[in-house]
Amino acid sequence: MTAIAVTIAGSDSGGGAGIQADLKAFSANGVYGASVLTALTAQNTLGVSAIHDVPTEFVRAQMDAVYSDLSVKATKIGMLASATIIETVAAGLKAHEAGPIVLDPVMVAASGDPLLAESAVASLISELVPLVDVITPNLHEAARMLDAPIAESEADMLSQAERLMGLGARSVLLKGGHGTGDDSNDLFLNATGEPVWFRQTRIATLNTHGTGCTLSSAIAAGLARQMALGEAIAAANQYVHGAIAAADQLEIGSGHGPVHHFYQMWSA
Repeated sequence: MTAIAVTIAGSDSGGGAGIQADLKAFSANGVYGASVLTALTAQNTLGVSAIHDVPTEFVRAQMDAVYSDLSVKATKIGMLASATIIETVAAGLKAHEAGPIVLDPVMVAASGDPLLAESAVASLISELVPLVDVITPNLHEAARMLDAPIAESEADMLSQAERLMGLGARSVLLKGGHGTGDDSNDLFLNATGEPVWFRQTRIATLNTHGTGCTLSSAIAAGLARQMALGEAIAAANQYVHGAIAAADQLEIGSGHGPVHHFYQMWSA
């Protein structure tokens, strides 16, 4: 049977992040992708100039249409701009078989533009975190969810991952890409309490737009292909590292360009 994954997220008109990046990552990892749009952004490599939230009744209509017909094996959740959209998505997930769920708590674009209302953070934690199989915050998102300083060490990352588990998460992949130093290390923690580190050397490039969206979607693709969660994370980590390493092959825009989703298939 065809492996199908769904992305519930916002659109990036520049094509580097959001729904567009998710569908590219699904395809690059051998999975058919379907989508539920939660927001439209006027966006390019330089930043976000406008955001239009999709009406909640239409978000739910998309969910009902997709899940009632397609045999969905995994779901990725990205940008959910408001508390009402979060509540709508949570209700839709409870009503349908969504497969394993990956939540990327998108809060700020790579350009620094906010993508999640401050008032919606509590709803994200209470409504969605307990429903999903893994959350994938970066260091800034974890700090915002915990109302804490940004982690500066591996000990800080472990402490914050444990606190995120305390919010009701089944498992956490805390991404270290926004840290400093020569390494970019991600931490996986689940109910066993045993930390697993995914270690990579930091790649010097400005073209990292959409990295978080791509990683979470690649994880969902692995889950749709019946991988165990740890196996899916390891495969996604390697895929994204390669996509960042190949990013400078592309010439897209004049700001923070995208990673190269199809580096394994074609070169620029």
